[in-house]
Amino acid sequence: MTTPQPRAAVRRMKEYHPPLGGRDGLRLDFNENTFSCSPRVLEALAKISSAELTRYPERGPLEALVAQHLNVAPAETLLTNGVDEAIHVLCQAFLDAGDELLLPVPTYSMYEVYASSTEARIVTVQAGADFRFPLDALLAAITPATKVICIANPNSPTGSVVSREAILRILASAPHAIVLIDEAYFHFHGETVLDLIGRHPNLIVARTFSKAYGLAGLRLGALIAAEEQMQWLRRVISPYSVNSLALACLPAALTDSAYLDWYVEEVLAARREFAAALDELALPHWPSAANFILVNIGSQHAAFTAAMKTRNVLVRDRSSDPGCDGCVRITIGTREDTRAGIEALRESLAAINWKRDSEA
Repeated sequence: MTTPQPRAAVRRMKEYHPPLGGRDGLRLDFNENTFSCSPRVLEALAKISSAELTRYPERGPLEALVAQHLNVAPAETLLTNGVDEAIHVLCQAFLDAGDELLLPVPTYSMYEVYASSTEARIVTVQAGADFRFPLDALLAAITPATKVICIANPNSPTGSVVSREAILRILASAPHAIVLIDEAYFHFHGETVLDLIGRHPNLIVARTFSKAYGLAGLRLGALIAAEEQMQWLRRVISPYSVNSLALACLPAALTDSAYLDWYVEEVLAARREFAAALDELALPHWPSAANFILVNIGSQHAAFTAAMKTRNVLVRDRSSDPGCDGCVRITIGTREDTRAGIEALRESLAAINWKRDSEA
């Protein structure tokens, strides 16, 4: 008996299995806010009536609010069910058979996952030494078939950044392609290309409320693009994909700038403290402009990750990412959480008798 089969692209699709099971302890593995969302968000949640839950969500008024907050036009703003839906919608809108997605790697896994559900070809460009952005190689890889280029800035899992000048060169070199600049970690970096929206019709910027705002559980992101591109994104996205609870909490999150500023400053201070501890321990790591640091544990990466877990601290082994052999990514949260992470790190290194691979 034959059974129904999905289309070929789905059968070829790269799978993604987030290690979410059994995440008890200090969660330094998913770049989440380690403290809390704004207390005003909790107050907004408490005020939601049962009657409000009977209605379909309406994103339009909140898109206007976000647009005002970002200093762009409402017609250029689209709220999404997290940045993951934003990437999915982008791939569905712009990638077809014969097209190419151009991707500097290592980077966020979901670009490749969602692109692989289309008939497009995925072309990767490996980062340079010390994860330098491969600008020249990327420019050389642009062809008439290039339809989408995805760049996380700052990048995950490396924490590295792409200069404004490099982004401008890419936009100019690929006027026929959509260039997505994913600014999920913008608040910890402080630099944006949002002001280029409209001036470059092939530019699309993504933002999220999952990281600094601490709303990962509500699944809320945004795409910002010129209106001529936004019309196609709106055609593809479900009109009700952003739920009412997320929309009800969004104004409170946006207006509590004092909380956001406090949390970002906590992370920046903790990032400096964590980097200093890594230097003291002679642990190789890379400079980061995000709320995490990539550490090179070497061949003992799996043992280290397990040792941290026995101390109720979760970290993310990124050794399977291109060019990241032996690397572990560790989230930076509040200073208190980071100090607990440093203590667990010291104990774990001692427990596995860690040595650099060159010294083993």
